[in-house]
Amino acid sequence: MPTPASLRTQWISTLENALPEGDWRTRFAPAPTGFLHLGHLVNAMHVWGIARAHGGRVLLRLEDHDRTRCRPEYEQALLDDLEWLGLTPDTFDTTSFRNNLVSHDARQSNQHMRYAAALQQLAAHGIVYGCRCTRKDIAQQVPHSAGTEARYPGTCRALQLSDTDTYAKRVQLETRAFHFHDLRLGAIGQTPADQCGDLLVRDRHAQWTYQFAVVVDDMTHGVDVVIRGEDLLESTGRQLQLSELLGRTTPPRFLHHTLLVHPDGSKLSKATHDTSLRDMRTAGARPDELLGLAARRAGLGDMQRLSAADIPSLFV
Repeated sequence: MPTPASLRTQWISTLENALPEGDWRTRFAPAPTGFLHLGHLVNAMHVWGIARAHGGRVLLRLEDHDRTRCRPEYEQALLDDLEWLGLTPDTFDTTSFRNNLVSHDARQSNQHMRYAAALQQLAAHGIVYGCRCTRKDIAQQVPHSAGTEARYPGTCRALQLSDTDTYAKRVQLETRAFHFHDLRLGAIGQTPADQCGDLLVRDRHAQWTYQFAVVVDDMTHGVDVVIRGEDLLESTGRQLQLSELLGRTTPPRFLHHTLLVHPDGSKLSKATHDTSLRDMRTAGARPDELLGLAARRAGLGDMQRLSAADIPSLFV
């Protein structure tokens, strides 16, 4: 259901004073694990619209840390879709990804040394340890309601497991509350150690996790404002704690926007094969039609068509 105009205007009207002054940076960071769908477009509209309306710059990053699910064809498709829609990044544009397939700075699969150095930095504080618990193990060990997160109970913390025992690594989190001001939702408080327990930063396949890679990359790329869907709200406190442990002195600001959902309340997902932008393009949809549809579904307006150049007007 679209957000009532009064509520929509309320948080949008505060953006000018809540965002950083000067040349600030945000990012659009899809994972190439499937074709982009309308939910991704809603996120892109928030990212580009807020940045263009309020003096920010957009960085494009490909979050392909999960090499078991990412595919080159999905990467090429999302680059094509962004160009077709007229959504042009200011930093690391689509052409740079096409022309620099091996060592691009904003493709996560290329950044093993970056993440290894960050892990070593944490290990020097004595807070990194090996873990051989699977998600199934944790779910069986910790009572929790269906659809909720199972808190890791620290099973392997004192075992002193080495890389020959398991590639997986966790970071021990001190029990602390983290408070932040979401630019749309207001004051939020979270205690990551109570939510998730010690944080997994490398999995048993030696792949870097989303929670770890995104924090390291946001620091490296100088991301000042993180604009993403409400499904990632619960990740914010743990990412703030991890960035503090890594030495970030000025944390990014966060804005979590509403999600597009099915009638049963579940979010749109590549995993459930929701209609992709590519399928809509093949069926004859125009860029301005899809942008208008995304704006209506997100409660940002009632226009039938919307050009990329007009997106900033939704956020002033």
